[in-house]
Amino acid sequence: MAEPLGRAFFDRPVLEVAADLLGCAVVHETSEGRVAVRLTEVEAYAGPDDPGSHAARGRTPRTAVMFGPPGRLYVYFSYGLHWCANVVCGPEGTASAVLLRAGEVVEGVEAARVRRPAARSDRDLARGPARLTAALGVTGEHDGHDLVGSTTPVLLARGDGAVPGPVVAGPRVGVAGPGGDGGTFPWRLHLAGEPTVSPYRAGGRRRG
Repeated sequence: MAEPLGRAFFDRPVLEVAADLLGCAVVHETSEGRVAVRLTEVEAYAGPDDPGSHAARGRTPRTAVMFGPPGRLYVYFSYGLHWCANVVCGPEGTASAVLLRAGEVVEGVEAARVRRPAARSDRDLARGPARLTAALGVTGEHDGHDLVGSTTPVLLARGDGAVPGPVVAGPRVGVAGPGGDGGTFPWRLHLAGEPTVSPYRAGGRRRG
């Protein structure tokens, strides 16, 4: 695996971080083995000024980790069913984060299959934010986890050097903003032509 991402990578505007995360790998080392997922889809959330963000109403015990420092995981329970993982970015206090939406399992496929027995194919192992965290074995105990450090069991690393495909931007999944999320916040980014990108679902409840 290529070199882990440093603190400076995350200490930038959320849209820059989101785009640059595509093609990177999120890696989790556990007693069950090492699983790595190459990111093919992410969503950006810009804190208090973004009505789709969990931080839109300010700091709460749940969202405190979103306010920094950058380079930490914000993990939340979605709809009372699944864990979803976000990467905190931007200057401390801005509460911006990138939701890790989908990717391709490139290492530890067998361990990911054990965690995701309902997956119909390897393409579906991490095809969606809840599936991605399940395949990696990331849960609420990782909320606030620092992704930067020599002893961290969860980290983000640059890809294998291959140039990722064209980036496609569009409305975020399941988010309803003023006048609709699409025109105001086309902040769902994914790599064109990737079979692991999750299906689009419009409108509805806030998330991210």
